[in-house]
Amino acid sequence: MARIKGGLNARKKHNRVLKLAKGYRGARSKQYRVAKQSVMRALATSFAGRKERKRQFRQLWIARINAAARMNGLSYSKFMYGLKLANVDINRKMLSEMAINDAEGFAALAEVAKSKLA
Repeated sequence: MARIKGGLNARKKHNRVLKLAKGYRGARSKQYRVAKQSVMRALATSFAGRKERKRQFRQLWIARINAAARMNGLSYSKFMYGLKLANVDINRKMLSEMAINDAEGFAALAEVAKSKLA
């Protein structure tokens, strides 16, 4: 039985990594060894970035809700606690959209929260 050399599989693996490194400068896009390190780091960073984006959006929503709640005479924490007591289940994304686009509806929610807190 003839032995099988690994050249074809190695070439495929190298080309896969070099394709991901397209657009990188210098050796990072040309040499497999350097490109592999750059691609591994880029993939790790992009994974972390996708998690970070979720945190940043939640932070933004909370800031918007807090600003709108303070315009209606409540702090963010009191507003959210009042909604919880009133059994109003609206997520922060929708609350922030209401704060921007539907001020009257948000004010109504603020009144509901105030009434439950009192």
